[in-house]
Amino acid sequence: LPGNYRTQLWDKQSESFLPSTPGLGMHVEVKDPDGKVVLSRQYGSEGRFTFTSHTPGEHQICLHSNSTRMALFAGGKLRVHLDIQVGEHTNNYPEIAAKDKLTELQLRARQLLDQVEQIQKEQNYQRVRRGLGVGVGKPTPHF
Repeated sequence: LPGNYRTQLWDKQSESFLPSTPGLGMHVEVKDPDGKVVLSRQYGSEGRFTFTSHTPGEHQICLHSNSTRMALFAGGKLRVHLDIQVGEHTNNYPEIAAKDKLTELQLRARQLLDQVEQIQKEQNYQRVRRGLGVGVGKPTPHF
């Protein structure tokens, strides 16, 4: 799964959030439903992270600032914009076609295979939910 984020610090003078300085860093940690860490990495004030997990269910994504000084300097206010793409929209097919030199037909076959894989993952996820006694319209329980 790919994720993008960017941070903003509170500016007391303008009383608004402004883009963070390059010195601010973020630590991104992702845990699967079993609590296993699938990603733990340091990034800058904005960035892109990706992770793969073969365990269906709810994952935890934690972002931690590496600098308490900058947050205090900003009046203790830090805003994080987070964009996570899930499902078939995670693949950049024009980029894949160019990189792998795929014909239009080969690219379409790749897209269809990815859709089948996504359907299988969704079916597995629904089986897990039913096994936990959670209906489709009910929230997943937190353990």
